[in-house]
Amino acid sequence: MTSITLASLRDSETFFKLDDIATIVNGRKKEEVGYFVPINFKKEFEDFTKELEKKQKIEKLKKLKEYQDLEFLEVGVDDGIV
Repeated sequence: MTSITLASLRDSETFFKLDDIATIVNGRKKEEVGYFVPINFKKEFEDFTKELEKKQKIEKLKKLKEYQDLEFLEVGVDDGIV
């Protein structure tokens, strides 16, 4: 993986010719800002993000189920017939 700075975004001719996923770094603060994914990795990246979102949704649903099981209340309804 290549590491590039925000300043290199100005030189778009060389920036967009990258063939590898690049980490974009803020040169002044020395912190990661994001990633650049070239077009040849588009399909794999989209599949990866869809799978990641699916796993996150499943985890949230599992937690919701656990909370619902903890808060189960037995409520009876009386119809008045004895």
